[in-house]
Amino acid sequence: MPIVQFQEKNISCEVGENLRKVLLKNDAELYNGKAKYINCMGIGSCGTCAVQIKGSVNAPNWKDKARRSFPPHSPDRDLRLACQTKVLGDISVTKYDGFWGQKNTLK
Repeated sequence: MPIVQFQEKNISCEVGENLRKVLLKNDAELYNGKAKYINCMGIGSCGTCAVQIKGSVNAPNWKDKARRSFPPHSPDRDLRLACQTKVLGDISVTKYDGFWGQKNTLK
């Protein structure tokens, strides 16, 4: 079982599980501020679940790439949408500040 390391938590999950669902199921603070209430619920259109990931996950799909190509995100930054990411092995997840998690300061 892969381990997701997020904000000093180590969370076990199944291979192929959706990262957003894993984090929310384990009471991890994925969203910043009011994005907790105002988000697309995992369909990949809002971009508020953007995180930096190190480790084994699926390649970005078209929704992930498309949303991160519009401001305030940038396709050049190494962020991913948690809602469009499948955990394939052990990963480390970092959340940044800003409504969309787009800033350079840690949450």
